[in-house]
Amino acid sequence: MPENPWFEIDDPDDEFGFSAAELAFAAALRERAGSWTVPLAHSWVGRPEDDSSLLALVGLSDQGYRISLVDIGVHVIGSTVRGDRLCNQLYFLPDQPTDLAMEATGSPQELAEHTATWFEAVLRKPIVRHEWEHNGQVYADRYLFADTGEGLCQSYNQTLAPQGQAENLIAAGHVRGRNWIQTSGLGRPNRVVNIRCHVEC
Repeated sequence: MPENPWFEIDDPDDEFGFSAAELAFAAALRERAGSWTVPLAHSWVGRPEDDSSLLALVGLSDQGYRISLVDIGVHVIGSTVRGDRLCNQLYFLPDQPTDLAMEATGSPQELAEHTATWFEAVLRKPIVRHEWEHNGQVYADRYLFADTGEGLCQSYNQTLAPQGQAENLIAAGHVRGRNWIQTSGLGRPNRVVNIRCHVEC
């Protein structure tokens, strides 16, 4: 039987700083995840940047393009667990919960069961990549959960895009932050590529 690949402790030295309840949660989560029949994803257990909680994280990616799409995870503090999309690198929960958010209370084993059920549901969500082409080259793409249309990440290459398109998109307000052009103004993509699905795509 292959070794359980889920939720290894990020730094083995950290284990000595975990409480008995945290270790029990991590062990129960790992055991429950061992029965999953979902595509593998990067995962680990550790601490967020401020060491304020126990963190269990799953990172979804497009392995073919080596692009990180979204980090999801839970923070465990005492008898409460909260999960959602996480801030990249710092791994904090968002100020405003997203549609993926979950919260539960209970014993370490109960928290692990709630967490495993939540992670598994997210891992079963199909992910697709929308691609827009010009002159035979992809100039924009957008990753999203196919079942809800929730965007994960996107990119736009103005150099490869049709001439004048970027200016039109900016003028129409399809920008965010420092004039990051959004794919929302591009209309239907030229191609939709399955990236991740529970059953064979």
